[in-house]
Amino acid sequence: MRSIILRTGARYICALMLVFSVYMLLRGHNEPGGGFIGGLIGGTAFALYAIGCSVAEARRALRVLPQNVAVAGLGIALLAGLMAGLDGDAFFEGQWLFLGGEVPGTYSKGALPLSSVLVFDIGVYLVVFGSVATLVFAMEEEI
Repeated sequence: MRSIILRTGARYICALMLVFSVYMLLRGHNEPGGGFIGGLIGGTAFALYAIGCSVAEARRALRVLPQNVAVAGLGIALLAGLMAGLDGDAFFEGQWLFLGGEVPGTYSKGALPLSSVLVFDIGVYLVVFGSVATLVFAMEEEI
């Protein structure tokens, strides 16, 4: 038997937790947070949704298999390491790309800095999120 209060609350809390997990992902480079903790929070959001509604409904809300999310994250994390090799640097050495500045390719006023570290963190986020969701869905289906 599922509680109507938990079912209703899970929908709203899941959305808030997913937004917070992305916030933790993006702030993690300079302050506490990052891909791992963001992925845990995101996976926990879907765990709450699966408990409150059902695993089938949580799978429909996710729209892709959580295993595929984890594999995609692993590929993205590997891509972050290979980005340095394309520039002739060591594997996983940090690379920066500055978009939209006064001088293209260099840091200047108004430039948006993008780093390979962020790409790696996104990969870690997806691996952890997919792994947690896979485990939670499997355990919840057993109950």
